[in-house]
Amino acid sequence: MNTHELEALLVSIHEGDLPVAEGLERLKAPPVLDLGHTRIDTHRELRCGFPEVVYGAGKTPAQLVDICTALARHHERLLVTRVTEEGAAAVTGHLGDVEHYPQARALTRGLPAPDTGLGLVAVISAGTSDQSVAEEAALTARMLGAKVRLMSDVGVAGLHRLLENTAELRAARVLVVVAGMEGALPSVVGGLVENPIIAVPTSVGYGASFGGIAALLAMLNSCASGVSVVNIDNGFGAGYSAALINRLGDKHDTP
Repeated sequence: MNTHELEALLVSIHEGDLPVAEGLERLKAPPVLDLGHTRIDTHRELRCGFPEVVYGAGKTPAQLVDICTALARHHERLLVTRVTEEGAAAVTGHLGDVEHYPQARALTRGLPAPDTGLGLVAVISAGTSDQSVAEEAALTARMLGAKVRLMSDVGVAGLHRLLENTAELRAARVLVVVAGMEGALPSVVGGLVENPIIAVPTSVGYGASFGGIAALLAMLNSCASGVSVVNIDNGFGAGYSAALINRLGDKHDTP
């Protein structure tokens, strides 16, 4: 049951179109849809504000079709992360209103239009090689209702590229900073802005970067204040957290 279905149920009871006893019986339905291979939490949106997100890696195309079809029956929005090309082709062939974003390795349904949404989340990537993780973060934040500005290839090796965007950085409620190699970019951004920063280390780099561990440790040891760190390549986690923080600004602004 999604938010709209619950509202419709409560209105029907309030207006006398549905007996209270019958309404209670409908609410007693367990919030788990068992597909055999997967158990879907159909009340996640009611509790957390967004439906259950599907992690696409490791699932067969047939399983993804089953899961996405079931979620589409209960929710207007759908987000699948780390989806393979085969999985994406299967789902888009079965559900016509699903969009595939190959760079972000994601599928969406009900994605808000660009430049719409609440507040502002800035997603900054150090280099072109970090782009897939940055786009995953940006897409996730958009799905959760945030207005998103994506700034690409503004790493510390060419600091002027970052500094020319200082005004836009300061306009964001929360910033997601994505970087591999030595992972220095979040510390630099942290010295330019007063709002929260979520740092995302990527597995981009030469041998001594150890698949992103060097960037992760650098970000955990940042000398800049207000920098939090998610796991290596976790654009989804960063985008989700950024959208939640961004949403708080509107709650506080409401009289």
